[in-house]
Amino acid sequence: MATSGALKKKTVDKQSAEDARVHVPNPHLEKMKDDILYHFALGTSTHDFPALFGDIKFVCVGGSPSRMKTFITYIAEQLDIGNPGYDYPNICAGTDRYAMYKAGPVLSVSHGMGIPSIAIMLHELIKLLYHSKCCNVTIIRIGTSGGIGLTPGSVVITKQAVDATFKPQFEQIILGKSVIRGTCLDENLAEDLMECAKELDEFNTVIGNTMCTLDFYEGQARLDGAICMYTEEEKLQYLKEAHKAGVRNIEMESSVFAAMCNVSGLKGAVVCVTLLNRLEGDQISTPHDVLKEYQTRPQKLVGHLIKKCLGKK
Repeated sequence: MATSGALKKKTVDKQSAEDARVHVPNPHLEKMKDDILYHFALGTSTHDFPALFGDIKFVCVGGSPSRMKTFITYIAEQLDIGNPGYDYPNICAGTDRYAMYKAGPVLSVSHGMGIPSIAIMLHELIKLLYHSKCCNVTIIRIGTSGGIGLTPGSVVITKQAVDATFKPQFEQIILGKSVIRGTCLDENLAEDLMECAKELDEFNTVIGNTMCTLDFYEGQARLDGAICMYTEEEKLQYLKEAHKAGVRNIEMESSVFAAMCNVSGLKGAVVCVTLLNRLEGDQISTPHDVLKEYQTRPQKLVGHLIKKCLGKK
């Protein structure tokens, strides 16, 4: 017969396991008989989520479907999963909106470009993890960005995402009202990634703020868009103010990514390589083969972290 101490420990262990599960702050989901993840072409009545995804520990997301397929092939090789050269199938082949690949405990998902696209994907991804009863999941965005005051090819680990006025917040209009959510990312995870960068010692890596904009051209103070009504001097002044505020790179997804991770209690990080220094120009003229190598750098860094966390040498 179990002692009261043993029963208490069992209760605590069960509670800890429950706490580690992915949760969704939406009470309406409990009332739904079926949940269709429309943009993934998946549904709880047509797919066995726990069987398909229950072992997921790491989710890596990025803009391009081809880049995320390259990543899953790379991480599978690093973790010695499957056969070399295996062509990983797109789990979301029933739709052309997003692509999803899985190798062991790692899920790789594309999110398109910009806040609306990644937000839709994250809503369905978080529900997928919830329905799959996943525990202790880490989610990392890997991508490209424009640097500020950094040598092209440098990697930025985001401390916090800031808006175009350098505030660490994401604003969304819900039911006609402005809702502000915080955009700080997991500090310990950022430090772990920085430690991995030092161990690799292959490219310049920094921790800094990432500015998330709603546009690639005017929103990022470029001079080369179809519309531009400010001077080059005004552009440079703005980017220098951003640098002074701790901004080291610019992209278009980090703020909503950080906000949704925070609301859902997910441990998140953003790791982006810089393709150019925006203080020196706007257009990307670096040779394709060099850019291709740059884009592998976030993958290498995140892959190193995943190997360490999973106890792989």
